[in-house]
Order: sequence, then structure tokens, then C-alpha cells
Amino acid sequence: MKATLFSTLLQAYFTDYLVSQRQASHHTIASYRDTFRLLLRFAQKHLNKAPAALTLDDIDASFVRTFLTDLEAHRKISARTRNQRLAAIHSCFCYAALQYPEKNGTIQQIMAIPQKRFTCASIDYLTSEEVDTVLATPDQSKWSGRRDYTLILTGIRTGLRVSELTGLLKMNVTFGTGAHICCVGKGRKERSRPLPNSPLQY
Repeated sequence: MKATLFSTLLQAYFTDYLVSQRQASHHTIASYRDTFRLLLRFAQKHLNKAPAALTLDDIDASFVRTFLTDLEAHRKISARTRNQRLAAIHSCFCYAALQYPEKNGTIQQIMAIPQKRFTCASIDYLTSEEVDTVLATPDQSKWSGRRDYTLILTGIRTGLRVSELTGLLKMNVTFGTGAHICCVGKGRKERSRPLPNSPLQY
């Protein structure tokens, strides 16, 4: 039986599954792409195989565990980032299980690789004095300073993520009674955040 090329799986996974079926966000696609870039480079170095020559049989559970360990040891990634890389691999091989049922033994071993536990750090909040210091940083005599001041103040008052702030359009902001900001957040979920009445309230 002819060996299945890993590149064939990857192409179908990104174009057919992530883009067409799941309609994944460009953030998700970019994150998963980076994971497989790292994996292909690791395979080229440690298996001495070009990415185009890799087969599905080359990527087994032992290889994936070694890859993740290498990321932690040499790239100094956190457990959270390691879990993100593993999630991308799990997603790809979940798709592969439907496309290549004859490989399900190997695939199930990869799917059984567990996420690593980690402790979530408590979230600290800025004091009023710290907020004032941050807001005093932009030079408001310049257009770019006024822009930065507005973005920082909006972020402080609404709790929007950086990606949500940078993606805002004029149509997303409503002033007057019931002033609020509508944005598309993580997971492409729409959410609305109220704007305080006082321009100095944060």
C-alpha cells in the first residue's frame, strides 16, 4: 500500500476542514499554521526528511511527544503554549481519523497525549495612580498620541482585548444615551460593552 503523504493531509486539513467546513478565524488558522511550521522543521532536523517526503506513519505519538518536549526545552514555551500546540495537532489528527480510518490505531495514540496542567496566575488590576501614569504617556499634541490615548482609555474603561480594540470601526461605537461599543471577540462572538458617562471615569 502506498504511504500517505503528511503534506496531503495538511493541505486538506487547512483548506477543506479549517477554511471550508469550520470557517475558522484567521487567528486560529495562523496559530495552527505556526504549529505545523515548527513540527515540519523539527521533522526535517530529526528525521532527516524534507516536509514533502514525510508520511503519516512518520508522525506517531512518540514523535509528537518528543516534539512537544523539544519546544519546552529549547524554545522555553510555557505549559499554556505547549497545550495550544498540542490542540492544533489533536485537531488535525481528529480530521485525519475520518479521512484515513486505517491509521486509527496510530491516531488514537496521538489523541491520547494529555494536556499539561498549569497554575493560572491571578489577574492584577491597575490602581488609579497607575492608570493616570499610563494615560499620561501618549503625547496628545500629536495625532498619534491622541489616538494612543483614546485606545488606552477605551481599553481601560471597557476591558476589550487588544485584537478587539484594533479591529474597531466607527460603526461599532454608539454615543449618547446608552453609549456602548459593539465588537467581535474571541471565537467570533459579538459582545457589547457600555461606555461610562463621565469622560474621566475608569
